[in-house]
Amino acid sequence: MSGQNFSHSSFMFRGFPELQKHRWLLALLFSASYLLVLLGNSLVVYVIRSVASLHSPMYLLVCLLCVVDVLVATAIIPNMLLGFLFDWDHISLAGCLTQMFFTHFLSSVESTLLLAMALDRYVAICKPLRYTEIIDSSMLAKLLLFTLLRSISIMATLVGLAGSLRFCGSNVIRHCYCDHMALVSLACSSTSRNSAAGLAVIICFVGVDIPLIFFSYMKIISVVLRAAAGEDRRKAFHTCGTHLMVMMCFYLVGSVTFLSHNLNIPIPTDANSVMGVMYILLPATVNPIIYGVRTKEIRNGFLRILNLRAKTIMSVKVSPAGKPQT
Repeated sequence: MSGQNFSHSSFMFRGFPELQKHRWLLALLFSASYLLVLLGNSLVVYVIRSVASLHSPMYLLVCLLCVVDVLVATAIIPNMLLGFLFDWDHISLAGCLTQMFFTHFLSSVESTLLLAMALDRYVAICKPLRYTEIIDSSMLAKLLLFTLLRSISIMATLVGLAGSLRFCGSNVIRHCYCDHMALVSLACSSTSRNSAAGLAVIICFVGVDIPLIFFSYMKIISVVLRAAAGEDRRKAFHTCGTHLMVMMCFYLVGSVTFLSHNLNIPIPTDANSVMGVMYILLPATVNPIIYGVRTKEIRNGFLRILNLRAKTIMSVKVSPAGKPQT
């Protein structure tokens, strides 16, 4: 068949060609990471839902971030594990495009949520008297609607352009999931529009979100350093610095994986696959820690739930008369 009338309808993943002999170890590592993502994020969501004092915009955003982290990890990790364990490494073009959409859509939603959280903290710390006036339920609904519309419209365009290509050469995707440019690089037709769309995504999210996040945290640090002293100042600087470092890792790794194909940067397949997975797993693993465990209100809520559970268990084990049940 000629390239003019033939296009592949299925593809194979080859994300870790040099590490195939260690696939069971890879499966173990990714299984453990996925389990940590599920447990950590689910626990934070449970605590926020269970404690009435945490039903505020700030903690709702944290809750949504945890839900997104679970979903984006679920979009790629189970399929990867099937490939490692059972050699189920084939995927249809429709399945590939579906996975691509949800992976990039959820990542873009996470970017917008990080921006919303930074702006929420900016208003809470820099304009505390106007916080309830600015950040109310109406504002939160508009923000969530903007998040969905921006991510759906941009990622649907990206995936639509990829789906319009013809694939008449190799059908081997040199990645461990359906990354946009990993699939587009296999096309036998012009991919200039796809490359332009990929750059537009980077500009829209990295070029817009990062400066706004950075500006918000710089203003927060400035206000805190003027108002606080000693240990409080150190804690505030450490917290903001940790948030910024995790966010920068998220954006940096994501940008490199997006741009490596666009700019023809020669990155080994194994390294590119590791970065692509870490771009998903790293934030999903550490977000419950920096926004959950290290947040005093969520930590106290978790301890309160544990105390209630312990009292309930004790009351079941002890009879009304105060004697152990037989």
